[in-house]
Amino acid sequence: MGRLVGVTAAPFTYASHVLGLAAAVLVLVWCINFRGGLAFEATNKNLIFNIHPVLMLIGFIILGGEAIMSYRGLPWSKEVKKLIHLILHGIAIVLGAVGIYAAFKFHNESGIANLYSLHSWLGLGTICLYGIQWIFGFVTFFFPGAAPNIRRDALPWHVLLGLFVYILAVATAQLGLLEKLTFLQSSGLAKYGTEAYLVNFTALVVVLLGTSVVISAIAPVHVEDAVGYSSISES
Repeated sequence: MGRLVGVTAAPFTYASHVLGLAAAVLVLVWCINFRGGLAFEATNKNLIFNIHPVLMLIGFIILGGEAIMSYRGLPWSKEVKKLIHLILHGIAIVLGAVGIYAAFKFHNESGIANLYSLHSWLGLGTICLYGIQWIFGFVTFFFPGAAPNIRRDALPWHVLLGLFVYILAVATAQLGLLEKLTFLQSSGLAKYGTEAYLVNFTALVVVLLGTSVVISAIAPVHVEDAVGYSSISES
């Protein structure tokens, strides 16, 4: 994996933590304060839908980003970092699955067709790739673990595919936020109102977060990291 000359990972890692917190707060404020709250069972079916953006953003974008950065940003042993990396990605998959279930439940109970938009197609593709990536990483680098030469050869592809899936998740989130805001504005939401600005600003924060995570993953650290991504192939 190439490195960015003259750029270090630490500032982008710190920025990612701050942006992740900001994104979580913004999506919760939007769905709870402006959209009425979250519920799996409700007469107002929009409350069911609200679970979707909250869990998808917190799962795939925020926790997924933290999982990517954990291998290079945490000061612990490679075994501990590997376990944290695995657990965070696993939690992201669970949250993503529940979030997708909420979207289907909302559509089915509201009489809305499923899987008609590019956002939904990319969303299903993203969670499928995310799951494949997690299973591959688990059996290759964690348990039972492949032979050292196989881990060494698989590592660059594992890292590359992981970054690709993360970027795909960010792009899918952008399409989802745009799609929902367009629906709301078509239903009378003020185009220059507070909620519209909040959604657009949330999308902007997600882009900045995704950018920071990717740069944090590919930029060099101050010194050679003996327990960075490369250490996976030695475990």
